[in-house]
Amino acid sequence: MKDSAMADILLFSYGTLRQREVQIALFGRPVDGTPDAIPGFRQRMIEITDPDVIAKSGTRWHPMVEPSDDPADAVEGLLFRLTPQDIASADAYEVDYVRREVKLRSGLTAFIYGDRDAPSPA
Repeated sequence: MKDSAMADILLFSYGTLRQREVQIALFGRPVDGTPDAIPGFRQRMIEITDPDVIAKSGTRWHPMVEPSDDPADAVEGLLFRLTPQDIASADAYEVDYVRREVKLRSGLTAFIYGDRDAPSPA
């Protein structure tokens, strides 16, 4: 039985955090997510150089999101409910990203890992 009071941080993933092997490496267990999307964003690929991140994800190419000029654009992904310890593990893994809040298609506000150099969405 899950303790919902412990899993109360919303994190939206459009990339490698959706992979079962990455979840087990970071959180010690697979994590179920709910499909959602970030409206007004588009996705591009970036090259990761951190050997630990590459080892966990199995690839040096990871997706990155950025605001789009086209309001019809949206990035699909999964919404996770995580513990503070899970978020700390994810923060340590997402070395080339910064965690910030966005509004999802569902209307919920969640954290994402995005471009360090991009302005925060309005």
